[in-house]
Amino acid sequence: MDKSLILIPTYNEAENIRDLIDQVLAAAPEAHLLIVDDNSPDGTGKIAARRAHSDERVHLLHRPKKEGLAPAYQAGFKWGLSEHYQYFLQMDADFSHSPVDVLRMLTRLEGNDVVVGCRYIEGGSTSGWSFLRQGISRGGNLYAQKVLRLPFKDLTGGFNAWRREVIEAIRPDTIQSKGYAFQVEMKYRACSKGFRLKELPIHFENRKLGTSKMSGGIVWEAAFRVLQMKLNAT
Repeated sequence: MDKSLILIPTYNEAENIRDLIDQVLAAAPEAHLLIVDDNSPDGTGKIAARRAHSDERVHLLHRPKKEGLAPAYQAGFKWGLSEHYQYFLQMDADFSHSPVDVLRMLTRLEGNDVVVGCRYIEGGSTSGWSFLRQGISRGGNLYAQKVLRLPFKDLTGGFNAWRREVIEAIRPDTIQSKGYAFQVEMKYRACSKGFRLKELPIHFENRKLGTSKMSGGIVWEAAFRVLQMKLNAT
């Protein structure tokens, strides 16, 4: 799709980033990539910089220190808007989101405002997770769904595509949430403003290389922020 930007935040993803860039561009050759790197000490940013130098479809936004997922996405959306991209897609750098799904999600934006990669509808799945991790994810999504009264099954997921006008309307730069709560609040704001959301089934595969950024603090922040979203809306 014309003027599509794929946002990939990174921190210590040197083991994954080369192959990910190759596979994403092979799956969606007309799209552009923006790697938002938080000064990875393992050299992820240097790898991305070399690729950006040799391929005009790849861009690097270098940030001075590690600040987390939400600030990286906020910076990425701001950059993409300033460069006049019309479609945005968020995905992880660890292959938990499959590059083969990228074009399918972007294409569905032709009839929807937001497309959500969903693990928990028919055809969706996860692999490589412990029972505890599965319980936390499913429980967190059910909690957000009930508190916010939204019909969607994967509010915490990070594989999402957005039209430009949605990003402009919901203003991600004003969201205070971090981690998974940021993903929830993005979708909640879009629904509150009447945009059309569509969930597509995806397979989520736990990372094979590198280290997970998941923490207990992220889970508790998400639970608190979801309740706060609801209270602020009443």
